[in-house]
Amino acid sequence: MENLIVPGEVVQLTPRVRRLTAPNPGMMTGPGTNSYIIGTTELTVIDPGPEIESHIAALIAAVDTRLRRIVTTHTHLDHSPAVRALRAATGAEVLGMRAPPQANQDQAFAPDRVPVHGEVIRCGDFSLRAVHTPGHASNHLCYLLVEDRLLFTGDHVMQGSTVVITPPDGDMGAYLRSLEGLLSLDMNCIAPGHGHLITAPHDEARRLIAHRLKREQKVVDGFAANNPATLDELVPVVYADTPVKLHGAAKRSLYAHLLKLEAEGRVLRESESWRLK
Repeated sequence: MENLIVPGEVVQLTPRVRRLTAPNPGMMTGPGTNSYIIGTTELTVIDPGPEIESHIAALIAAVDTRLRRIVTTHTHLDHSPAVRALRAATGAEVLGMRAPPQANQDQAFAPDRVPVHGEVIRCGDFSLRAVHTPGHASNHLCYLLVEDRLLFTGDHVMQGSTVVITPPDGDMGAYLRSLEGLLSLDMNCIAPGHGHLITAPHDEARRLIAHRLKREQKVVDGFAANNPATLDELVPVVYADTPVKLHGAAKRSLYAHLLKLEAEGRVLRESESWRLK
């Protein structure tokens, strides 16, 4: 395991990849949002992060005059807002998918180009393959550094915590399908948007799928006490293993599980309640 992540410290992860973590630690961001600097001569930044002046200054210092492109995994407010200052300072091309119309999205994000699923982006002496991974966000992309078999996962896979799925843009069914899609990728390591490198990527994807399906079964089992039941009645039952302070976020993921079960015809919505069929 690497040493403790220190915001503002540039860490060399591989000969091609450096990590610079933003000073925005928290319950949902762990040690902070990871920005990745890739390349040796012609540079690319993945996820410049939040609009924090000290972080932007550190990024500009790290890339000097070599930055050619800025790539985003998605447009949540801790991942893309620093694009604007970094582009203004360097003139780099911006790639990413446009923001969905939700309040927690960076509506000012304006990419020069939108990558498509499977596209290989040539970046000087390395290549990035775009992989569309909706679930946490409908516009979420992962990027495979082909030469190093290193997958940058943004918030699709995070180290040390599970991802919150928040409808309407977050979609549990899509998230599970996107995790399944990772199993066919030729990768040997994951560089997440929060936390340390993950060195057994396929095992991690399988673990996350199993975790979500186990939680889904807890949702189904949660109707044993009350059927129908409201979200507030289900949360303490389904997330009995989760600290109460996290139940607000858990309620959003519970709602995403119920929407998935509803789409599969396994539960019915009755006003403010849900009924297991």
